[in-house]
Order: sequence, then C-alpha cells, then structure tokens
Amino acid sequence: MMRLACCTVLLFVLRLLVGLPWYQVLPAVLIFYLGSGGWKFLQIFARTVGRDLHAATVLLRVKMNVRRHLKEKNTIPKIFAETVERYGDKTALIFEGTGEKWTFQQLDEYSNRVANLLLERGFREGDVVAIFMENRSQYVGLWLGMAKIGVEAALINFNLRLEALVHCITISNAKAVVFGSELTDGKRTAESWVHLKSFAVNAEYTYCSSLCTQAHAEPSRSTFFSRCVRCLTLTVASVLDRLFYIYTSGTTGMPKAAIVVHSRYYRMAALVYYGFRMTSDDVLYDCLPLYHSAGNIVGVGQCIIHGMTVVIKKKFSASRFWDDCAKYNCTIVQYIGEICRYLLNQPVREAEKRHRVRMALGNGLRQSIWEEFMQRFNIPQIAEFYGATECNCSLGNFDNKVGACGFNSQILPYIYPIRLVRVDEETMELIRGPDGVCIPCKPGEPGQLVGRIIQNDPLRRFDGYVNQSATSKKIAQSVFKKGDSAYLSGDVLIMDENGHMYFKDRTGDTFRWKGENVSTTEVEGTLSRLLDMKDVVVYGVEVPGAEGKAGMAAIADPSHSTDLEKFVKDMEKALPPYARPVFLRFLPEVNKTGTFKFQKTDLRRDSFDPTAVSDRLYFLDSSRGRYVQLDEELYRSILSGKNKL
Repeated sequence: MMRLACCTVLLFVLRLLVGLPWYQVLPAVLIFYLGSGGWKFLQIFARTVGRDLHAATVLLRVKMNVRRHLKEKNTIPKIFAETVERYGDKTALIFEGTGEKWTFQQLDEYSNRVANLLLERGFREGDVVAIFMENRSQYVGLWLGMAKIGVEAALINFNLRLEALVHCITISNAKAVVFGSELTDGKRTAESWVHLKSFAVNAEYTYCSSLCTQAHAEPSRSTFFSRCVRCLTLTVASVLDRLFYIYTSGTTGMPKAAIVVHSRYYRMAALVYYGFRMTSDDVLYDCLPLYHSAGNIVGVGQCIIHGMTVVIKKKFSASRFWDDCAKYNCTIVQYIGEICRYLLNQPVREAEKRHRVRMALGNGLRQSIWEEFMQRFNIPQIAEFYGATECNCSLGNFDNKVGACGFNSQILPYIYPIRLVRVDEETMELIRGPDGVCIPCKPGEPGQLVGRIIQNDPLRRFDGYVNQSATSKKIAQSVFKKGDSAYLSGDVLIMDENGHMYFKDRTGDTFRWKGENVSTTEVEGTLSRLLDMKDVVVYGVEVPGAEGKAGMAAIADPSHSTDLEKFVKDMEKALPPYARPVFLRFLPEVNKTGTFKFQKTDLRRDSFDPTAVSDRLYFLDSSRGRYVQLDEELYRSILSGKNKL
C-alpha cells in the first residue's frame, strides 16, 4: 500500500508540478513501481485475482441477501417457507438409520405440528426449550417448529451426563426438554430435570407427548403426529433475533452456550454454498452431530435454505461411510476433526471408488494426509473452511489449495476486516506496538486470527454467549486501530504471500521447549502418520528445574503393537529434536468430544507420574537414543534433576 501511495505522489509531481506529458509520466511511474518491488505484487495479483474476485462476489451476494432478509423480516422459518414453495415434493431429508425420506412439504408439516403443540402447552416467543436426542430427521423438524413461534432451542450434546448435562440445561434457562426415548437413561441421571416440562420423541413411532415430571415415568403414545396441520402465522421477528444455542465442545471445562441468531445461520450456510459453488441438485452426506454448527448449519442449512437433499447419519461410521455415499448417490460429504484419518485407516474396499462424491466439506483435515485422502478416495475438491459457531472471521479454501483453511486477499486486504496479529504463542497474550494497537503479522509469521466487530453489520457482529463474562473474554480493544474492538479466535494461523492461511494451533496447544515453540497440532499429525494413523494426543508437561514444558504424547494402542525402536528412528527423521516427545503414554483409547476433538485436560493433569496412572509410560533417554520404561525410581530421578532431559 505504501508503494502505491508513493506512485500516486510521483504521478502528481511529474504531471502537475513538472508538467511532463502523459506518454512520459506513465512509463516513469511504471518503472519506479517495478523497480521498487512492485513486480512481486503483480505476480501475486496474477495468481490470486480470480480467487479474490469470486470471493468478493460471494461476500457481496450474501451481504445483499442478508440486508434483504433484514428489511423483509425474513427469519429462517420464512426463508424455509420459500424453499418449500419451490421444492415441495423433492426429498429434503433422508435418515440413513431407517431409510425414511421426508419431502420439503413433510418437513414443513412436521414442524407445524411441533409449533402447534408447543403453543397449546403455553410456550411463547422468547421461551427456551432444550433438545436432547440423537441425530434423525425429527431433530430438524423440532428446532424449526420452535423457531416458527419464536421459541429458542438449546441444542444439547447427547453424550453429556451428570454435572455437564445439568449445567447445559441450567445456563440455557430452558423451560422444557424434548428428549429422544433412546436417551431416557441419560435423562434420569439429571435429577434437577424434575421441575421441567418434558416431551419425548421416539425414533420408531414418531410421537411427542406430555411426560410426567417424575423422571422414571413412561410416556404415553399420543396423537401428536396425526394432529391437523393448522396454518401458522409465523412470528414476526428480526433476523437478528436468537434462533438457537450451540454449545462449545468443553475440551477445557464446562461448555459455553454460543448464541446463534437467524442472520448468522443464514450467513454460515450461504457463504459455504456460494463460496464452494454448490447447487440444489447436490446430495450432502451429513454424519456430524446435529447439536453442532457443522452438522446443523453448514450441513442441514443447505436443505433449509437452498433446497438441497441432505442424508442424515445417526452417528459417523468409518466402515459404512462409502457404502452410504454410494447408496444415496451423495455428491458432497462432510468431515470434521479426525474423520478423514479414520477413513484412511480403514482397509481398502470397492465402495470407496464407486461413489459420486465430488467434494469433501469440513475443517480439521491435517495437511500431512490431505493429498493421500484426495487420491485414495478420488475426491477432486477439498472444501476446507475455518469458523467457530460464534466467530466473525470465517475463512474458506475456495481454490482447493492443499493444506489451507482459507485466505484473505492481498490485493485488497481491507475488504474483509480480518487479520493475523502477533501474540506470545505460549500465553496467547496480544503483542502491541508503541501506539497500543496490535501488530499485524507478515507472511510466514504465526499469529492469532482476529475479526473486527461491527455490531450494526450482520456479517461483522459478534453475538457472544449466554454468559456475559465468557463473551467479554473473546473481545479485545484497539486491535486494528485505536478504540476499535475485535473478536479473538484463540487460534494461531500462518499466512503465505498469496494470502492463503494455514491452521497451526488452538489456545493452549503450543508450548515452549528448548527455546522453541512446539505446535501440538503439527506433531500430532506427524506421529499419527508414523504410527499407522493411531490416535495421538500431544501436550506439554512441567518438569521441575526445566525451562518451558516437555512434550508428552498419549497414544491409543490397545493391542500393544507399537515398535518403539522403529518409532524412534522414524521420528528422528521427521521431527526436530525439540519437537520429539520426551514422554510417552500408551492407553487403550483417547477420549474425544462428540466433534472428534481430543480432550487433553485430564492427560495434562496426570502428567508423567507412574503413581497416578496405570497406563504404560516411557521416557526418552537422550544418552541412549531410545525410550525406556518409566517407573517410580526413574520418575524420582527425573524430578531430582539426576536424569537430564
């Protein structure tokens, strides 16, 4: 930008002050521009202009649509009504568990029944009703029916039990819970539910009935599904009103309830649809949990808003994945976290080549297996994106760049107000310049992704969480300029000279060892590849007297099949000394969240103490170049400093 400013000044001086003719001025300015390094900018321009123009068109289209919806008060139910009018008899949802198919008309009718029943039971606009059930078509109809009368849904992780389950219900201020009959035992673990109204939805019989407040009571099958479908006058609301709540994974504590307003739902689904050039003729395979934004917004949103057929899978199955895709003629598949690695770990089968899948859509595909995944399963496009439920700095890899989670234009970087800013990678503290404003990162320099907050812009606003203190922690002041505010993603990314961004780490997943920053994400990917795609979790542990944190890797190895001698040799070739884990822990399995993220809190707490865990522990003896069994005697020797790390 400084170079362009200098060229403008030169143009002014030569033309207006010196009085040279245009045929002399223009060549002089061009020579100055190229001589001062402008040639590199022209190369970047040539490589990225097509990508950037497409992105600008997508951004403008979505922004104009949001403005129209805001003006016309088109909430998600009203947008869905337009979809029903256009695609009424087309298949909207297929539940893979039973093969049951719902047309758009049937989904509309089911959601009307839900809305009518809730109205009869006294629920009104602004009330909250929690949904606690596994994936199936009724899940979509339930929250959609609630939204038609302004009732907000709290989408509860069906894996939760006890305190975490009670916590999620409580912070949402839910007045009732709709639960799947398959989760009745889970419901019984939450004694505080007895004061709530409850409804049960049965996977086989599809009913919704009043349930006695006693947790052990059996629901009576009522005539819910045979009720007349009365015409509903949709609640007149704003696209800035709350639609539902989605909870964070809770990898480092109790989950937080992120607020999803109607405009956010539309924006997330539409940016993906237009950005990756989807069509209403696509068939999307959604094996992700519907309590999560990837499954319920990025996936189901293509059905609700754009008329796409979506196949809902009860739970992800690596062994059935490609058979399902071939059976339902899917053209787009969703992934998240470690799903792609699990698929690569499956034996080769015929179905993985018989499918019609043209695009894999998701986030979290490790760069170390990116090309192998594309080649083995013959998938032309990886539609990797970045974006938490609540964030305002979403990214998309629109040009199929290997390893990238998105980009920001280098031609006009201020069109989309996001930035990587310098941070202390261990503490994630923002590093500021003399003026108190955050320092932007240069290409190749890791930094935290931030997005400028503009609350009156539906695409730039930050709606936060139900808990105000949690919201405040995600906002920083004076980030782009003095006095502004920005959303803190908590994620460290790196950008190349063309503006492509690559995921590096999440908050707390980087630690310093031997004067170097260690990326747990990168080390996990490398070690997993060396260990035939086993689950590997990497984290830092404190050692008395040692500066920084020593690397430790927890490896899922139920069959005790790891050859440690070979592992060390392979690791020495693949990782620098500071990134090699000092400690190993072998355990039957690694705990994961419902969205396939590793849970590290307990592992960090256990550290490398052989008296605290029953799993096999090993220590990297640098003097002998191999791992040795870590017993209590060696543990005490390490703590005392006798064994050097």
